[in-house]
Amino acid sequence: MEAKLDHTQDGTVDFRGQPALSSNTGKWKACFFLLGYEAFERMAFYGVASNLVNYLTTQLHEDTVSSVRNVNNWSGSVWITPILGAYIADSYLGRFWTFALSSLIYVLVS
Repeated sequence: MEAKLDHTQDGTVDFRGQPALSSNTGKWKACFFLLGYEAFERMAFYGVASNLVNYLTTQLHEDTVSSVRNVNNWSGSVWITPILGAYIADSYLGRFWTFALSSLIYVLVS
């Protein structure tokens, strides 16, 4: 008798497009990765955000109003891009490839 494979019941697929096995999918390994990723991303965001106006005014010699406007535009862009990522993930790529592609872009641009 063939052993029954324990596939996820929600239609989740792995990165090869095959039905995901619930015994090998996610759980704590993925949780630790995502928590670490988000913690480092938040530290980077707040570290840059707290010093960006000072940098723009002292090093790039922008006036205060212009530098605050630039920081607000940057901050708004940072907070609105997850909506774009969600649209791309839901409509075209899927969550794994969207996460992998956006992480790669993030690392290459940084």
